[in-house]
Amino acid sequence: MSITSKGVRIAATALSIALAGPVAAQQRLAVGTTSSSSSQYGYYVAVAQVLKSAGLDLQVIETGASLDNLRRLDRGQVDMGLVTTNIAKLAAEGHESIPQQSQTQTLWIYAQLPQNVIVRADVEIASIAELQGVPYNPGIRGSATESTAERVFAAIGVEPEFVRGSTGDIVDAIKDNRVKGYVKSGVGYKVDGSTLDLASFTPVKILGLTDDQKQVIREKVNDVTLMDVPAGSIEGAASYTTWSMGFATVVKPDFDEETAYRIATAIFEDKEIQRDAFAVTGEFDLAQLTIDVATVPLHPGTIRYLEENGYVVPESLRP
Repeated sequence: MSITSKGVRIAATALSIALAGPVAAQQRLAVGTTSSSSSQYGYYVAVAQVLKSAGLDLQVIETGASLDNLRRLDRGQVDMGLVTTNIAKLAAEGHESIPQQSQTQTLWIYAQLPQNVIVRADVEIASIAELQGVPYNPGIRGSATESTAERVFAAIGVEPEFVRGSTGDIVDAIKDNRVKGYVKSGVGYKVDGSTLDLASFTPVKILGLTDDQKQVIREKVNDVTLMDVPAGSIEGAASYTTWSMGFATVVKPDFDEETAYRIATAIFEDKEIQRDAFAVTGEFDLAQLTIDVATVPLHPGTIRYLEENGYVVPESLRP
C-alpha cells in the first residue's frame, strides 16, 4: 500500500468517526426521575428496556422529582425528566409557587392521578362544600397534592380547617376521628394503598365535584385536568369527577425531533414491558392519554407519531 493511499484511508476513517460521533452521542440519554425507592423510578428502568428497541441507551437518574428535574433540564444535566403535568404548566407560566420559570415540551404521559377527596363514611358530609371548617388534610406536607388542593379549595370557596402531617400521621388521625379525611392521589382508576389501609379500618367515601365547581376549576386552576372516575374505585364507591394531574416525561424544546419520534414510537407501541412495571399504564391508551392530560405543548416528534397514527392533536398542544 502506498503512503498516499494509506493516508487517504486514514483520513476517510477519521472522517467517518467524526461524522458518527454526534450520532452516537444522541443514542445515550439520561432521564431524571425520583427516589430509587419509588415505583416511578422502577417504571423508568422498564422504559430504558423499551427504548433499547429504538437503539437508545437510557440512563435512569435518581433525583428529587419534578422541581429538581426541571432544574437539571435547564442546566443540561439530563435530557428528559419526570415532571407532573401541573408543575410543568406552572413552571411554564412562571407561577409564584415555582422557584424558576422553565419551558418544556411533553414527550409522553403514562398515568393520570385523580386527587381523591376522601372522608370517613360515618361523618355527615355529603359534598365538598360541607368540608367548610372541618378538620381536614389537603395532602401530605410538601406534596403537589397539598399545594394543588389548597388552590382548588380556595378557587371553589371552601375553607376546611387544614391539618398537616405525613401519610402515616394523617391516616392514624382519621382512624382516631381527629381528622375527618384527606385528599390523596390515586393512580389511574384506583385509590392508593394508604386509602385501602384506612378503608380496612373504617369505611370511607369519596366526594365528587359539582358542575359549578368543575367550571370554576376550568377557569381558575387550569394546570389540572378534570377526571371522570367510574364506579368501583373503592368498594361501594359510585362514579365521580375530581381534579387530576399526570406523570409526564418532558424535554427542553431543542430536543432532537427524530430522537423524540423514535421514543414516542417505542413507548406508544409497547404493550407489555411498561404494564408489567407499572400496571396502571395498561388501563389507558398512552397516546390518547398524552393528548388528554398534557398541559404544555407536545414535542414535534411526538406530534409526528400521533398524526401518522390517526390521532387528532389540538392547536393548544402545538409548540
